Amino acid sequence: MSRRRRSRPHVALIIESSIEYGRGVLRGIAGYLREHGPWSIFLEQRELGAALPKWIREWDGDGIITRSDDPRIVRSGLPTVGLYDRTEDRLRLPMILNDNLAVGRMGARHLADRGFRHLAYYGVRRERWSELRLAGAAEVARSVHASFAVHGSGGTWEPSQERLKRWIAGLPRPLGLVAANDLHGLRALDACRRAGLAVPEEVAVVGADDDAEVCELSDPPLSSVTFNPERVGFEAAALLERLMGGRAAPAEPLRVPPLGVSARQSSDILAIDDPDVAKAIHHIRRHAFEGITVEDVLREVPLSRRALEHRFRRRLGRTPKEEIQRLRFEQAKTLLTTTDLPVARISDRLGFHQPAYLSAAFQREAGQSPSEYRRNHRS
Repeated sequence: MSRRRRSRPHVALIIESSIEYGRGVLRGIAGYLREHGPWSIFLEQRELGAALPKWIREWDGDGIITRSDDPRIVRSGLPTVGLYDRTEDRLRLPMILNDNLAVGRMGARHLADRGFRHLAYYGVRRERWSELRLAGAAEVARSVHASFAVHGSGGTWEPSQERLKRWIAGLPRPLGLVAANDLHGLRALDACRRAGLAVPEEVAVVGADDDAEVCELSDPPLSSVTFNPERVGFEAAALLERLMGGRAAPAEPLRVPPLGVSARQSSDILAIDDPDVAKAIHHIRRHAFEGITVEDVLREVPLSRRALEHRFRRRLGRTPKEEIQRLRFEQAKTLLTTTDLPVARISDRLGFHQPAYLSAAFQREAGQSPSEYRRNHRS
């Protein structure tokens, strides 16, 4: 039967269902299909890296969405969308990927915003996705004039953990460490324990993937950059629909930015050597969503406004007012992408007083309205 005559396209989803990220991608695909009509789905339980299902060789389908790096996928000749970062340079497929540069930036920015000026990256050698996260972290380190060190994993467990322990122990402290993913974050925390280093007081660690089981398994619980697999799945389904309709593939992958950082105990600290600034930051972070002003902060510290702004900018690169605005804006982005709260309710919850103030902040910082941001950053 001709593929064009099918009322429901036959689509194979070669996506792991064994981990939360893959299940998030499947939820995103389901969201697209609810809006745009059903497909006949071919799906089976699988793990990331598992062999292709045998039936794919003779399968008379219409399209594929895959997280496999098997080159036989390309040889099928069917419209195919790839989602696996490791295949970006190996398989010539239209792709929807995590924005790994933004992942590295976000992890490092999370630490820099807490005052860390000694930063490090622990990654995977010769993997493009890890190299992009490294580049993003290095970019932030340069922007805040922080020292920056890099270490790559390799070898068997015990020898590699001993090397990692020695590397971390030899770096200046307090240290903010960005791990390539949550499993590397778990290894970094183990190395800190072996070296007798307190987390987060001496070394703060941020992973990536926000795999809740892994993050809570670590001691202390691991902070992690949160991806947006639902949007990856939604965009992949939309792209496959276009390809099956005969439209040309885009020249470059679509890169989906991360949602934010799930802050847990491994980074729950401020690395500020000025007690007055540390007290001001603590007050701001406790009350930023209550409509506080710089005058409220000044009542907490024995400093003039000019002195506080000077010392604040020296250590964080921004003023107290800018920090209050930044925290509100970041929380607004989170609420817009993860809840259905009306914009007016979000504005009120975050202390903007009027929705117009929130809209002005989004136009200034993101170049779009809150409603436009919500449409563009969620599936």
